[in-house]
Amino acid sequence: QVQLVESGGGLVQPGGSLRLSCAASGVGFTNARMGWYRQAPGKQRELIATITSGGTADYANSGEGRFTISRDNAKYMVYLQMDNLKPEDTAVYYCNLWHRSLGNSWGQGTLVTVSS
Repeated sequence: QVQLVESGGGLVQPGGSLRLSCAASGVGFTNARMGWYRQAPGKQRELIATITSGGTADYANSGEGRFTISRDNAKYMVYLQMDNLKPEDTAVYYCNLWHRSLGNSWGQGTLVTVSS
């Protein structure tokens, strides 16, 4: 079984930064592709970025340029560094694990609010 727990969300002013963390437990992490998604009120969940087990990162348009995904396989952790945050970044941010044998797993989400 896989468990994902996000942390690090909160209220930040426009232009500020936050670092989200995702702690993984259970089987499959080291061979899984990890990702961050977000869902704003009234909108569909959207991909921000993914990172392979070997550390290759890929960004969707929503994450390009201001967000950085990283992982620490030894600690079973995934991070999302978010810089120059904007009000439109306000959303619930979700950690995702995809494993070829386990399928998709999701965390419970952490709320990020960007407001002055």
